Formats: sequence, structure tokens, C-alpha cells
Amino acid sequence: MKSLFKTTGVSFVAGLAGAAAWTTLNVNETEHSYDFPQNTKTEVSFASQYRPADHGYSPTEGPVSFVEASENSTESVVFIKNFSGTDPRRYSMFDYFFGGGGAPSQQVSTGSGVIISDDGYIVTNNHVIDRAETIEVVHKKRTYKAKLVGTDKNTDIAVLKIEGTDLPAIKRGSSRDLKIGEWVLAVGNPFNLTSTVTAGIVSAKERQINILGGDFPLESFIQTDAPINPGNSGGALVNVNGELVGINTAILSRTGSYTGYGFAVPVDIAMKVSSDLIQYGEVQKAIPGIEAVEITPELAEEMNIKTLDGVIVTHVVKSGAAERAGLQRNDVITKLGSQTITGKGSFEEAISHYYPGDQLPVSYLRNGVMKSANLQLQNLEGGNGVIKREFYSSAILGARLEAVNTIEKDKFGVDNGIKITGLTRGYLRELGLREGFIITQINGDPAKDPTKVGAYLEKFSGRLLLEGVASNGQPFMQSYNVR
Repeated sequence: MKSLFKTTGVSFVAGLAGAAAWTTLNVNETEHSYDFPQNTKTEVSFASQYRPADHGYSPTEGPVSFVEASENSTESVVFIKNFSGTDPRRYSMFDYFFGGGGAPSQQVSTGSGVIISDDGYIVTNNHVIDRAETIEVVHKKRTYKAKLVGTDKNTDIAVLKIEGTDLPAIKRGSSRDLKIGEWVLAVGNPFNLTSTVTAGIVSAKERQINILGGDFPLESFIQTDAPINPGNSGGALVNVNGELVGINTAILSRTGSYTGYGFAVPVDIAMKVSSDLIQYGEVQKAIPGIEAVEITPELAEEMNIKTLDGVIVTHVVKSGAAERAGLQRNDVITKLGSQTITGKGSFEEAISHYYPGDQLPVSYLRNGVMKSANLQLQNLEGGNGVIKREFYSSAILGARLEAVNTIEKDKFGVDNGIKITGLTRGYLRELGLREGFIITQINGDPAKDPTKVGAYLEKFSGRLLLEGVASNGQPFMQSYNVR
């Protein structure tokens, strides 16, 4: 391993912030919290790990029995342990003077997962297994070592695989058919209490709460008042038949525990993402070639728009699908395929069901006149077919490198680049680089191929000049002395 050098940091905050809570069992379990946009005193938290509860909930009896739903779903929900390395804060000063009082304790966070196939594929949240060095799955008191198949930060979905046969795969329902006011159950492992079931109703659909990471965050949450607490993340939201309709993800709370509303990724989105990760290793995202925003009353008045339904096109990607179909900035999209667009959430959910190359009719308003067009959706490289992007993973660099896609080139105004993903301890972090940073040139040469760039950086010594762009669009140039 080469010795590392002087570093200069890049101002960049990426990913999800965490606050540690210590348990009496020396288990460090992180709770991620975010400000809720409509109330600065309220937080939206990922419901993944432990924090002591201080608010109870006693649901009233409903008009239906939940026995069948519970029996049909609880055996398909697993307990997940994320072992993410040792915590330097656990070293005692006596370890330094007297040669150690044993190995430092390992950081462990917990969550839930749902068995989706009888041969051991499990869907959970990305944040449940984030930064994991090893992952364990507990099912019916038996512990399995889990392999990480793939993750998608855009939807907060991850897929695991355990070795097993005849496992109780959950029956899948439909989130598109789910109605507001319908009874649902949240099944998971809150506060490390396995196989817990709580009941509530669907309060809303297509909710956006602005907590997801990724380059193209897709938020169209199911909102429910079924109590969801830390540890429920990745668990099942099921209907009264015990059919999976969502993956529990976040809670709206001032305390870190359930105080009103939970949010779940719709099953139709989760299963499409999971299928792509299993089959292709990455999500086959269909790109319409536009950026769009919700219609607010203020925007409607300013632009003389007579409806609050739909989304306003704010940017059209050069040579993209929308430009070829004739869409322009300030067009108001009101319908995609057979789905009426009521806002940003429904727009993103509608797109998520399609694949690159699919033909999609679109209805839109331009200056008050209804028009229609036909979009041929593209992949992230600007083509129409399935893609399998090339990656270069390196323990020395402590990162996975990937070539930037067409959308990123347009967004950052670059002709080429290699993006840093999956950043851990290693060479690139010592340089001060952060997750999402794009290297465009190395010593004056364009950075285009992840494998060549990775191999070059692993072996290089001398004067190193890096040029690139941070994830916030800030240009960067820095030289280093590498020995």
C-alpha cells in the first residue's frame, strides 16, 4: 500500500447525515434525520435503527380482521444486521498505555427486509445496509450471511441474497391499485422486536418528502398512519390480504419514533428496481430528457396556467427524447401514457414503470393549448437499449469508479469524466475527494475509462494534477505530491 500525501478538501456534503445512539449492548445504531420542508421543527427519519421510544400508539379496532394478513406476511419479513466496521470512539485510553483491553466493538445497525423469492432474494432499504462490511439476515431464529446484489440510492432500495430453498416469498400486490383510506399493516422489527405487526390506513399517495440521495431521486411515497418505528425500515407494508404493497422507509417525527405518519416505497417501483438489480446489476432507468417541477399557485399565476395538476418543464436535455419529440421549456405535462399527472410524484412514478426504448404518449399544454407527442424513452447513455455500465472497484483507492452518463454530462457541462462512488477509507478520501466527485482530467489527459483511470491512480507517484467537478457543480483543480 503506497503512503499517502498532503490533502486539500473539497467542500461537499453527500449522502445522508447520521446521529449515533448507544445501546447497553455496545451496539451503535445510526438514526438518519432530515428536516421536513413544511415544518422546521419536524423531522423525517429513516426508520432503520434503534432509539428509545417515548410515544405510544393504540389503534382503534378496524372493521376487518388482520389475522389472515399477518399470517400471510410475517414469515416473509426478516431481521437484518449491518456490521460496518470498528468504531474508533470505543478505544479506551488504557488500550494505548497497557496494550489493549480487547478489540474495539463493531458498529451494528439493524433493519428489516422482505423475502421476494423462494431461493433467497430479499428486498430492503439502501440505508439499512449502507457502508456495510458484512450483512447478516435472521429468519426464524436462523442466521444467514447475506450477499449484496445491488443498491439504488435513487429509490432507497437494495437487494440481498441468502442461500436457501423453499423460503416463504411474500405475495405481491399492486401499489397502483391501492386506495387512500384502505387498511394496511406494517410488518417489521422495530426496536429489535422481531415479527411485529401494526395497523393503519393509507393516508396519501405520491408523497415527496425530499430525503433520498442519488443522481435522480425518485420519491412517490405511500403515506400511512400504521405505526412505523426505528427498525421497521425495509419491512413490508401489506394490504388486508397480506400482499406486499410497499417497503417501509421513513417516519415523520420530532422524537425519532413514530408520532403520526410513515412512508413506504410503492411495491411497483420497488419490484421493478429489484428485478433490474438482479438481472442487470443496475437499474434500467428510462429518461424522458427533461427536468420538471410541481405547479404551485404562485407559478400558475405567474405563467397564466389554469390548472394545478401536471408538472412544468424547466429544462430540456440537448438531443434528448423530449427535444426530439418537440417538447419545450414551460410546457405543462398533464398525462403520460394512460396516467394523469397530478404532480411531481405521479410524474416520476409514471416514468419509473418504463424501460429505455419504450414509446410513451405524452399530453401537454403550451400557452393554454393542449398538444400531444410521442416520447421514445432513453437510457442514461442516450441510447434506447439495456445498458450494463462499466465499473472499476479498488480497495487501494477506496472507491468504485464509473464513467459519467449523458445526463450528467449535460448537467455538469463536461464532455467526459469518471465519477467517484462507493467511497470508503483509502487513497481518494485521503486526497480530500468526496462521493459524487467527477474527475475530468488527470495530468492534462481526459479521464474517460474507469479501468484505465483506476489502474493509473493506483500505481502513480510524482506530481499529480487533478481537474474535475464536485457534485454541487463547483469546478475543481488541485495538485498533489504523491510518493
